[in-house]
Amino acid sequence: MKKNWLLFFCIFSFTSLFAQTKISKNQELPRPKLVVGIMVDQMRWDYLYRFYNRYQADGFKRMLNEGFSCENTYINYIPTVTAVGHTTVYTGSVPAFHGITGNDFIIRATGKSMYCTEDPAVQTVGSSSAAGKMSPRNLLASTITDELKLATNFRSKVIGIALKDRGGILPAGHTANAAYWFDDATGNWITSTYYMPDLPTWVKQFNAQKLPEKYLKQDWNTLYPINTYAQSTPDNNPYEGIFTGMTTPTFPVRTSGLFSKDYSIIRTTPYGNTLTLDMARAAVEKEQLGQGEFTDFLAVSCSSTDYIGHKFGVNAVEIEDTYLRLDQDLANLFKFLDGKVGKGNYTVFLTADHAAAHNPKFLQDHQIPAGSWPGAAFEAELNKQLKSKYKVDSLVLGFENYQVHLNHLLISKNKLDEGAIRQDCIQLLKTKPGVAYVIDLDKVPQSTIPEILRQRIINGYHSARSGAIQIILQPAWLPGGYTTGTSHGAWNAYDAHIPLVWMGWGIQSGKTNTPTHMTDIAPTLAALLHIQEPNANIGQPITQALK
Repeated sequence: MKKNWLLFFCIFSFTSLFAQTKISKNQELPRPKLVVGIMVDQMRWDYLYRFYNRYQADGFKRMLNEGFSCENTYINYIPTVTAVGHTTVYTGSVPAFHGITGNDFIIRATGKSMYCTEDPAVQTVGSSSAAGKMSPRNLLASTITDELKLATNFRSKVIGIALKDRGGILPAGHTANAAYWFDDATGNWITSTYYMPDLPTWVKQFNAQKLPEKYLKQDWNTLYPINTYAQSTPDNNPYEGIFTGMTTPTFPVRTSGLFSKDYSIIRTTPYGNTLTLDMARAAVEKEQLGQGEFTDFLAVSCSSTDYIGHKFGVNAVEIEDTYLRLDQDLANLFKFLDGKVGKGNYTVFLTADHAAAHNPKFLQDHQIPAGSWPGAAFEAELNKQLKSKYKVDSLVLGFENYQVHLNHLLISKNKLDEGAIRQDCIQLLKTKPGVAYVIDLDKVPQSTIPEILRQRIINGYHSARSGAIQIILQPAWLPGGYTTGTSHGAWNAYDAHIPLVWMGWGIQSGKTNTPTHMTDIAPTLAALLHIQEPNANIGQPITQALK
């Protein structure tokens, strides 16, 4: 009997010890040391493969071969513009909830235009210019970076970096340790008093290197012999814009002689991306990101791809060269992270805020239907017609974000019938060339439009920050003004199909053509990190990408 009790005691003790050991192990929640989000502004999905044969092994190819590519990722709202894209990636939500309805938007109650990150309550830090009077206060939802801070009781570090203020601020969220953006006047990285009263010493030291000037003095020539750029149109063609001070849109670009009063020209060269990733590496090293007990997050946006795309268009040698150079910059970044944080210790994802259309004249010259829509002229015509009927001028404030914004204050003051004004606007605009649909935004569910448009219009509509009427143009029609270069903003695949590639800690190797959405990125990160999704999230985790 005593032997049985002794045996029972030993078994019980061993089982208890095993259970305690298991619990102890489970207390160490597995997470990557660092998450790096890379937004490539205006990157079309097909750029992953259009230039694939020219990429080296350690940049885009490394991500595609080692990581997981979501090949069929779409933006599920309109308009497809920078501020909305950056916000949606990090909130998992859409303008209907997060409130960022464009780079600029008109507040319906006041009729005043608002820039997405403007904040007159803060001051510039790091410059005497007004470029730092920015913050995330106009963002109405939490970000995945906010949720990481909340999940770790604010012990994780979060830093956002981009040439564009909106590209650094909106991804970093409300609770970031810092967001930095580029000041054209000084060539320095700056921030605002929303984050800190003074720049950290390491940022001052980084600025003191005067890297923008050093890069611009090198001029911009092609990385490889120009006759090897077979994926591009001839260098001198009518579809590309020209730098002020030059007579043709051709290489070499003498950047050394094109900057004097400010450093804004670096935005429209590949050096802008190089400078951004230089700053990103400095932040990792000086802030010791990925070196602490808790997961840190670095949100980086490469903005120069957008400026270059707008000026030169989709098919330019300048675009091909930019992506070949970005490929090298990414390879250098990954090599740095391997050494500093440790290969397999960090997770990186790469995506875009939107893509871009072909130049309309380029398409027309190749027998593909396209056109240019002179919105400003139609706005003036519309106001003239409405004034004639209602005896009130400027009833239309603008066509911001492919929407008709009405002057609700004037309509109310003069006791006008807004419904009748909306119908008058719709009837006139429907007759204009290039217009596919004109939809009253109060009647979207009843509109006879394809379901894909209905959903994207609803997702993009915020009652306080959107217009009264949505304009949908025919495929490949761009707003007037883009006789050269290109733009974006539409629902079509050329603007809405974006890359999404994951690599590193917790990520499978492979790819999927299952449809995914921009809104799925934040909940996938939440699942990876075992934290709550952002508070307006509508996306779903991409489970195929996760180990």
